[in-house]
Amino acid sequence: MPRVKVNDIQTYYEVKGEGFPLVMIQGMNGNLVIWDPRLVEGLSKHFKLVLFDNRGAGRTEISKREYTIKLFADDTAGLMNALGISKAHVLGLSMGGAVAQELAINYPEKVEKLILCSTCSQHRGTREERRMTEAMVQASKEELIKMSLSSPLASEYPRDFLTDFPIAFLGFTSEFVKENPDLARSLLQLFDKYPISAKALMNRYDAMLRFNSQTRLKHIKAPTLVLHGRKDTTVAPEEGSILARAIPNAKLVYFEKSNHLLAEEMGEVTKAITEFLL
Repeated sequence: MPRVKVNDIQTYYEVKGEGFPLVMIQGMNGNLVIWDPRLVEGLSKHFKLVLFDNRGAGRTEISKREYTIKLFADDTAGLMNALGISKAHVLGLSMGGAVAQELAINYPEKVEKLILCSTCSQHRGTREERRMTEAMVQASKEELIKMSLSSPLASEYPRDFLTDFPIAFLGFTSEFVKENPDLARSLLQLFDKYPISAKALMNRYDAMLRFNSQTRLKHIKAPTLVLHGRKDTTVAPEEGSILARAIPNAKLVYFEKSNHLLAEEMGEVTKAITEFLL
């Protein structure tokens, strides 16, 4: 399996397609296998995709260092160096979008064009939210199912979906789940292949709580595309506008039917990214 030493850890990565490199950075509890296959297939027709597992996720080593978004950006830059990639397009989803911002700010020479999906310049969480997140991470599946079924959103989703994938419905709209049950299940099953540890997930959550790029976004030089779902229940839709206003000459595209993972309009998402990069 392809691993390479990056800073103090062995990092797992995969390369798909040919062309100018496009480095793709996953979110808080994600790893490279959970990228939407439709997105990977569409983009790999035009670019050499560099997919990897961030520190502590998937098949990349966890470490004892304090996790910061800057550290993840350093890891990404180190991976590019290890693979002989001097410059690439960079796409970040959710927490990966925060990492992509740090990469563009701290390593501008490495970023040709920047795509920020479902992300923000500052995680506006609270201590209470962190306490609830930690409780959720440590809960048993039975306890998670109870949380799902008691959620204000629960009545909108099929009951069997919530019991099979507790809490995970937050990434999709209820309409998407009802209209595409097999696709929704297949996408969520990807999360179970290489699940992240509770320790690594909380390290990542704490890193996001400390993250704030708002006053530094003006330093991003790369042409930037900001994508956000109007129905995002994880990162508020207005965060897309905040990013686009702060980054010089950034282009903002909202997807009216999409939640956090943008699965509802993945064809349009892939087209928007491709047209921006080509």
